[in-house]
Amino acid sequence: MRLLPKSREHGWAPYIWLAYFGFFFLQPILDHVSRRQWVFTGLGTIAFLALYFGIFWVDDARARLNIAGMVLLGVLFAPFNGGASTFFIFAAAFVPFAVEKRSTAVLYIAAIVAIVLLEYRLLHLANWALFYAAVFPVVVGGGNIFFAERNRMNRELLRANQEIEHLAKVAERERIARDLHDVLGHTLSVIILKSELAAKLMDRDVERAGKEIREVEQISRQALSEVRDAIRGYRSQGLAAEVARARSTLETAGLAVQCDAAKLELPAVQESVLALAVREAVTNVVRHAQARTCSLRLEQQNGSCRLEIADDGRGGDHCEGSGLRGMRERVEMLGGTLDRETRNGTKLTITLPLTGEIESAAH
Repeated sequence: MRLLPKSREHGWAPYIWLAYFGFFFLQPILDHVSRRQWVFTGLGTIAFLALYFGIFWVDDARARLNIAGMVLLGVLFAPFNGGASTFFIFAAAFVPFAVEKRSTAVLYIAAIVAIVLLEYRLLHLANWALFYAAVFPVVVGGGNIFFAERNRMNRELLRANQEIEHLAKVAERERIARDLHDVLGHTLSVIILKSELAAKLMDRDVERAGKEIREVEQISRQALSEVRDAIRGYRSQGLAAEVARARSTLETAGLAVQCDAAKLELPAVQESVLALAVREAVTNVVRHAQARTCSLRLEQQNGSCRLEIADDGRGGDHCEGSGLRGMRERVEMLGGTLDRETRNGTKLTITLPLTGEIESAAH
């Protein structure tokens, strides 16, 4: 059974510190004191060890009571044992770790020294014992103020690092959730669409039905690769490829498509966000819009990159789903805006700011 809690911060050091308590036995050994005094010395030792190890188990507020108990032992044993100064030293050494503020630690240590001076003056005890009992608590306690503050800073830093790690894990889980939604939501919609089309063509046009089934297989394999890439964080094949895929998907769904996409040189992050936005918007059009036409426009306008996707579907004031919320979060993280109009169909407008270098490349 351990006397100390399992703590990396302390380790075996508290056992080593007990070596200083040996001074408490020095005078009884040299003076060959009576058995009665040895009994009192043993009782004092037991009481001190209980207070000493108890400090490592209790909170700071209760630790102060243990420190007060050490001071009381010093007061009781000082008249007949000069080594009792070790009680005052240990008490002053623990003070900085039991209080939060430096000023409070200084005040407590000063109170311990005042008690020592008062007792030794009233009882006219030996000057050498007064030196150890009054000076060493100041030296040891004052030095421990620095170590206590450093330990508190290290603990705060550790808590901050743990919080950052926790937030990073949460953000990564949210990213994976958004990415899987975008990848699977779009791809599964296309697979369902092509499967239904193949089923309808099975009796009329076997050759085209077979072509659609082969495309379903190809899209499924691609989806598997995209899921793996999404988990790793790398999954966009580029905005141009996504626009081409979106056009093919809309045409497969029977929509008339008007596509006007300018070729822009964009940073990888912005291009990935726009590619995902195209994918999510087209998926929503195919799933929910019940539209006949859809237009997609990508252009540079007033120092910004502007993406507009509009359909003539049912529109309506529908609540934002997880896909649209994820899209908005990505856009706003890059300093852009996302506007959604649902009066005559649905029009989604995304604007991302362009830097000077990007604008020059675009021209």
